[in-house]
Amino acid sequence: MTKIVHIKHEEEKAVLSKAQKKFNSLIKKIDAQKKILVEWENSKTKISQRVNSEHQPLLDSFNQARAEMVYLLDKAHGDSFFKKADKAKLQALICDMAVELIQEGMEELKEIYNRHNHTDFDSEAQEIESDMTSAMKSMMEEMFGFEFDDEDFSSPEQMREAIQQKIDAQRESQLHQESKRTPRKKTTKQLEKEAREKEEAQNASKSIQEVFRKLVAVLHPDREPDEVERERKTKLMQRVNEAYGKKDLLQLLALQLEIEQIDQSKLNTIAEDKLKHFNKVLEGQLEELMDEINGIQFPFRMMLNLPPWEKLTPDDILKSLSHDIRELKKSLKDIEREIKELQNPLTLKAMLKTLRF
Repeated sequence: MTKIVHIKHEEEKAVLSKAQKKFNSLIKKIDAQKKILVEWENSKTKISQRVNSEHQPLLDSFNQARAEMVYLLDKAHGDSFFKKADKAKLQALICDMAVELIQEGMEELKEIYNRHNHTDFDSEAQEIESDMTSAMKSMMEEMFGFEFDDEDFSSPEQMREAIQQKIDAQRESQLHQESKRTPRKKTTKQLEKEAREKEEAQNASKSIQEVFRKLVAVLHPDREPDEVERERKTKLMQRVNEAYGKKDLLQLLALQLEIEQIDQSKLNTIAEDKLKHFNKVLEGQLEELMDEINGIQFPFRMMLNLPPWEKLTPDDILKSLSHDIRELKKSLKDIEREIKELQNPLTLKAMLKTLRF
């Protein structure tokens, strides 16, 4: 069982120091984020299976049924039983349904759409895309202050790449211009700050290396003559190497507790300067965990149209999927019933009379 890493109150000390409180707070936050990450990683497979086994097949069946409806309405349009007003309504229905299905990948419906809309779907789509791209470029130009010419804005990924290229080019140009200028002499404060930040980064790295070296010194399996113990140490060393590779200070400290290389009293008395270095490492670890979680959540936020600050859990995704599946099942039943009913020209004509465009 993994022992919990934290600093306890000493009997003679009423309160913890600022650095000790921060250490405990960071440990608590990292532990919470790790649990959230595990929850998302475990749920990704479950969500994917639900989409592939239930949602997508239902959506495919629903779209296929809608395509059948388009063919039915197209056939009815050629029937002399239906008058001019009926046929105008049929055309409107056909075009509305066909355009959505073509956008879903059913390109075989383009011929029907073009015939009833008296236009060419591809040319129309290209014109709409061009207008949307122009509008998007204008908005991005106003937002970022760049001029976009032939950049590809056909997808969110291409747009992000085009913007990033502009930002990188601007930064490179600024650096080039700055390199031509006579460099300003840095102030004493600036130099002190740079030196301090560099030292903090080095000390943070040394802190992880120190914990790693202590674990290696005790656990290296090559130094263990007993076969059973060597196997145990080999497994522990695998965990040590994995934690060190991820710069996971929390896991390294937990391993020290697990093998009783350190105890609670040693954790309680970590020197303040070393504790500050530990905290620096833990802050970076927490930030990386949060970035990883945000990366997993991003496509789901796009799907549900949720902003980054709104809380999202795997359970929310599964609930949304369940709702969509229920609605798809109902919609599929409804359209299958309608297709059967509208095979009768009289029923179709009566339905058209109720429509207002």
